[in-house]
Amino acid sequence: MLASVNTLVLTGIEANTVRVEVDILNGLPAFEIVGLASAAVKEARERVRSALRNSGYEFPNRKITVNLAPADVKKEGSHFDLPIAIGILLASEQLSEIDELDKYYLAGELSLDGSLRPVPGILPMALHLTTIDNASGFIIPDSNGSEAALVEEVSSYGLNHLNQVIDLLTGALIKEPEKDRPIQSDYAMVPDFAEVRGQESAKRSLQIAAAGMHNVLLIGPPGSGKTMLARRLPGILPEMTREEILETSRIYSAAGLLNSNKPLINTRPFRSPHKNASAASIIGGGRVPRPGEISLAQNGVLFLDELPEFSRDVLEALRQPLEDRVVTVARAQATCTYPARFMLISSMNPCPCGFLGSDQECKCTPLQVQAYRRRLSGPLLDRIDLQVEVPRLQYEQIKERKSGENSEQIRIKVTRAREIQAKRFAKLPYKVNAQMSTAQVRKFCRLDEESEQLLKNAFTRLHLSARAYDRVLKVARTIADLEESKDIKINHLAEALQYRSLDRSYWA
Repeated sequence: MLASVNTLVLTGIEANTVRVEVDILNGLPAFEIVGLASAAVKEARERVRSALRNSGYEFPNRKITVNLAPADVKKEGSHFDLPIAIGILLASEQLSEIDELDKYYLAGELSLDGSLRPVPGILPMALHLTTIDNASGFIIPDSNGSEAALVEEVSSYGLNHLNQVIDLLTGALIKEPEKDRPIQSDYAMVPDFAEVRGQESAKRSLQIAAAGMHNVLLIGPPGSGKTMLARRLPGILPEMTREEILETSRIYSAAGLLNSNKPLINTRPFRSPHKNASAASIIGGGRVPRPGEISLAQNGVLFLDELPEFSRDVLEALRQPLEDRVVTVARAQATCTYPARFMLISSMNPCPCGFLGSDQECKCTPLQVQAYRRRLSGPLLDRIDLQVEVPRLQYEQIKERKSGENSEQIRIKVTRAREIQAKRFAKLPYKVNAQMSTAQVRKFCRLDEESEQLLKNAFTRLHLSARAYDRVLKVARTIADLEESKDIKINHLAEALQYRSLDRSYWA
C-alpha cells in the first residue's frame, strides 16, 4: 500500500515542501530511503524501527521504500523521522486513513523510545507554510513549540511523543495550537555606556554609527577601551521590530542555535569571532552551506577585534557583503543566499607592539609598522565610514567619578534619528543612511557652496575615492539627523571629514 505525508526541507534559510511517499510490498525485508537523502536522513531507518516498536506498533517485515520528493533537492536533517514513521503506519494499515492529512506538515526527530526531539530550522519552515494555502497544521516537537508560535498565521502543535502525534491526527487528542508570547527587546544583559570613562570622541563616533548603521574602525593602544566600547554598542541601538526579530531568529533557527529556553533573538546580536576563524565560518559556507558570522550578526553588530590579524581571505571576502548586504554561497548541490545587514565594528593597534603614538615607548621599526598597517587593503578601508583614534586614558580620567550619558539616554537620540531616516526612505527598501544609493546621496545630501568647497579641498588632500566621497556625505547626513537638522551644515560635514582623516596620510 502507498501512503504520503507532508514535511519540509531547508536550503540555506529557505524552506521547501517535501512529499514523503512510503510504499510497502511483499518480498525480502528491506528499508530503502531514496530521493537524494543525506547520511543523517538514511539513519532514520534505525530510529524509526525502534521508535515504532517501543510505541506499541509493529515494524513491517517487508520491503519498504521511502521516496522524498522532489528527488532532485538534497535532503538534510533528522526531522524526516516523524513523517517517515507516520507514513509507514499508514502504508502498513496500522493506522486507518486520516482525514485531511494533506493539510498537515510534520517535522521532528524520533528517539528510540518514540519521544520527539527538537530539530533546527522550525521557524523558517513555519514561515514557509504561510505561503501555502491549504496548510492547516504544523506538528513538531514540543521543545520547538515556542519557536513556531512566533508565526501566528500557522497553527503549530508541539507534542512530546509519537503516540501523541497519532492521537492528534486521528482526533483522539484535542490540543490548542501554540500561542505566541509578546515580543520585547531585552537590554538587561547589555553593558551600559555610563561605565566607560573618558573617550568622549569614541563614544560620539559610536553614537553616529548607531544612528546611521555605519561601519567603524577603532585604533588605539592595548587597554584604551576599544573592546569595552564595542561591547556596549548593541545597548544604544533601537529596539528590534517584530520583522527584525523574526528575520534574525530565522537565521539562528536554520543554524540550530535556538532552543526552548531561547526561542527567539529579541536583542541585537553581537558576534565576536576569533581572529583564527576561517573564511567559511565568517562569510558562510561549508560542505552543507550554513550561515556565517556576518549573517548571524543580522540587524546587529559584527565585532572584529585586532582586524589586521585576520587572514587576508577573510578580510577581502568581507568587501562584497559590506556593499551588497547579502552573501551568496555557491556549492555543487545548491546555491544559498543569506542576508548580511550588519554593522562592522573593528579594532586594531596602531603598530604591532601597540604603543606607537602613546606615552609608552614603541619598539617597532618603520618597516614593521608599515607592513602591519598594509594588511588592510584600500578597498576594505573605503567601506569603513568612521576611523576613530582611541588614546590611552590618563589616571585622572580613570578615577573620574562623574559618568557620562547612559545607554538609554543615547538610545533615545539614536532612535529619533532612525525615525527621521525611516520617514525619509519610506518608499525605499532600506531605512538607514548607510544604505543609500548614489542617486539617493545626490538627492538627500546636498551641500551649500561653503560646504562644497570644504569637501573639495578634503577630497584632494586626503585622496578620497568616489566611494569614500559618498560615505562622507552619508555620515554628515546622519550627524545632521542626530541634531534634527533638515540640511547638512558645514559643521556636520567637518565632523564627518574628521573621521576620514586617517585615510591616506595614516596608511601611507
